[in-house]
Amino acid sequence: MRFQHVCVEALCYRLPDEVVTSADIENRLDGIYRRLDLPAGRLELMTGIRERRFFPPGTLPGEISALTARDAVVASGIDPSHFGLLVHGSVCRDQLEPATASGVHASIGLPAHTMILDVSNACLGLLNGCLMLANMIELGQVTAGVVVGTEIGRGLVEGTIDSLLNDPQLTRQSIKPAFASLTIGSGSAAIVLCDRRISRTGHRLLGGTVRSDTEAHRLCAGGVSNQDHGDDRPRMETDSEALLHAGIELAAATWDETRAVLGWTNDSVDKSFTHQVGRAHRNLLYERLGLDPEIDYSTVEFLGNTGATALPIAAAMGAESGHVVAGEHVAWLGIGSGLSSVMLGFEW
Repeated sequence: MRFQHVCVEALCYRLPDEVVTSADIENRLDGIYRRLDLPAGRLELMTGIRERRFFPPGTLPGEISALTARDAVVASGIDPSHFGLLVHGSVCRDQLEPATASGVHASIGLPAHTMILDVSNACLGLLNGCLMLANMIELGQVTAGVVVGTEIGRGLVEGTIDSLLNDPQLTRQSIKPAFASLTIGSGSAAIVLCDRRISRTGHRLLGGTVRSDTEAHRLCAGGVSNQDHGDDRPRMETDSEALLHAGIELAAATWDETRAVLGWTNDSVDKSFTHQVGRAHRNLLYERLGLDPEIDYSTVEFLGNTGATALPIAAAMGAESGHVVAGEHVAWLGIGSGLSSVMLGFEW
C-alpha cells in the first residue's frame, strides 16, 4: 500500500492516575509464590514491566475514548465538519451493541454524516482503523477522521489474580499461561488523519503492509466466561514463548515487505514505535529485524501492555518528548495475536 494524500494531524493519549507495581501484584500472590517456591521479583524480571496503570473501577472505555478523541479533534485544528469517519479500535468496548463508537460520537460533536464503527483485531485495532481511514482519504471519500481506543486492564489483572488464588491445583507449569495477563495495563489513544491539502503538520503516511499467520491463532486467547470462575471479568491464556517466536517471525516477513513497498533499507529508518509487550519481545524483535533498538521509544516499563493503544500511546509520547523530529522517517511496527502484523512508514 502506498499513500500520497494522507497526513497524521494529531496524536493524543490519556493515562490513568492509579499506579500498580509488579511488586504490588506479587504481594497479593505471596502465598502462591511461597507454595510454588517462585522468587520475588519474577514478574518484573521476566517482562521488564515495573508498573502499569488502572482507571477507577467501573470506568467504561467509551467514557475515556470520548475525552481522548475530543482532545485529538481539537489538537488537529480541523473543523469538525470535515470528519467523515470515527473508528473505535481497542480490544475493550462498552458492550456488544451498539458500537462503542456511537457513544463517543454522541459525546464529541462530530457531524451526522460521520461514519461510525468499532474495529476489533486484538492489539492491532487502532492501526487497522488507521488503514481504513487512510484508504478513504486517499480515495477522496473523506477529508479527515479520528481513530480512538481505550484499554481497561483492571478486570483482567484482578480477575487473573483471584483465579490463581482460588486454584488449589496450581503448579509452576500451570501458572505460566497466566503470567501474560498480569502484564496488562490501561490507557487511551487517538489519531487524527487528514488529507494533506488541509494538513498543517505535513506528517505524511507513505505506505505500509499487512500480513497474517493465522496458524498461530490459538497461542493467545481471551474473553469473558463465568463457567469456570464465576464472574464476568475477562480471562486470558497465553503461550508466551511460542507467541513470542511466532510473532517475531511474522514481524520479520512483514518488515521485509514493508521496506520493499516503501523503497527503504534499515538505514532509512530514523525512529520506530512498536507494540509494547515486554523487554524480551523488544530485544528479540529489534535483533531479528536488524534495527538499532536506540531508535525505539519504549513505554512498557511504566505502562505495561496496553493492548491496541500501546503503539499509538508510545508514538504520541515519543512525538511529545522530541524523540521524533521533522524530516525523519518513522516506522510503526504493529503485531497482534491472531497473528497479524501491520507496519506503516511515515515521513515526519
